Amino acid sequence: MIEPGNAPSLPPPLPGEPPAAAPASPAGPGAVRQFKELLDMIKFEHTVFALPFALLGGLATYRGTPPLEKVLLILLAMVGARTAAMTFNRLADEDLDAENPRTASRALPAGRVTRAGAYALLGTAIIVLCLAAGKLGPLPWKLVPVALVITLGYSFCKRFTAFAHVILGLSLAGAPLGAWIAVNGSVDEPVIYLALGVLTWTAGFDIIYALQDLDFDKDRGLHSVPSRLGPGTSLALSRLLHLAAMASWAVFNVRMEAHVLPWLGWCLVGGILLREQWVVRGARLDRIDHAFFTLNSLVGLIFFTGYAAEWFVGRAMP
Repeated sequence: MIEPGNAPSLPPPLPGEPPAAAPASPAGPGAVRQFKELLDMIKFEHTVFALPFALLGGLATYRGTPPLEKVLLILLAMVGARTAAMTFNRLADEDLDAENPRTASRALPAGRVTRAGAYALLGTAIIVLCLAAGKLGPLPWKLVPVALVITLGYSFCKRFTAFAHVILGLSLAGAPLGAWIAVNGSVDEPVIYLALGVLTWTAGFDIIYALQDLDFDKDRGLHSVPSRLGPGTSLALSRLLHLAAMASWAVFNVRMEAHVLPWLGWCLVGGILLREQWVVRGARLDRIDHAFFTLNSLVGLIFFTGYAAEWFVGRAMP
C-alpha cells in the first residue's frame, strides 16, 4: 500500500535516455495548454463580430449608457451564447473537419483537446448564458431555449439546406435583439432593422468564407450556396446581401434619428464592405482570411463607435 505523501518515485532512466518527465497535474501546464487550445478552437477572438452589435442594441434602446450591471450581464450572455454555439459546432463537425484538409489541423480532430474538455466548455457556456439571461429579466430568460435552438441547430443545417448561411446570420442577429430586449423588455421597430442588417451582413460574408470548401462540400453532399450556385453567382448573392445590410442599417439610423457621427460610421462600414467584395473578386481564395476576419472585425466596432461618440458628445454639450 502506498502511504499518503510517499508516492513512488519515477524509475531511473536507462543509459542514454533523458530523465522521464513527471506527469502534469490536472491544474498544471497541461490543463492550461488545453484551455488555451479550447479558446483557439472556438476562435474566441471572433467574438468581436457580434459583440459591438450587442452593446449597440443595449445602448440604443437606452439612448445612452444603461446601468453597468445590465451591460456586464449582456456581455456575459452574449459571450456564453457564442461560446456554446462555436463549441457545439466543433463537436458536431469533428468528423467532417477531420476529412477536410483545410480543417484537419483543428484542435479537436487533431487531438489537441479532448471531447470531454469541449463538452465541459459547452456546459459552462450554457450555464453562463442561462444565469445572465435570468438576471436580465423574465423575457430574456424565456427566450433562452429559442436562442439555443437557433445557435446550436445551425451546426446541422449544412447537412440538409443551403440556407445555413442565413441561420448563422440569424444566430448573430440575436445579439442586438437580445440586448435590446434585456434593457427595454420588448421588441421595437429600430432593433428589427439593426438585427436584419446583422443577419444579411453575416450571411453575405459566410458565403464568401464557404468558397474555400466548395469542392469538399460537393464531394460530401453538404449544402452551401457556393456548392449549389458556383463561385460567380455566390459572390453576386453575397454583394446583394451586403447591400441589404447597408439598407437595413440606414433605416435603423433614420428610426434612431441619428446625426452626423452614426452616419459617418455607416459610410465607413459601407467602404469596408466594398473593400471586402473587391479583394475576393473572381473568387480569390488567397484573400478570404483578410476579407473574413480583418475587415469584418471592423464592421461592428465602427458602427458602434459612431453611436457611442454621438451619445458622448451629446452629454458633453450644454
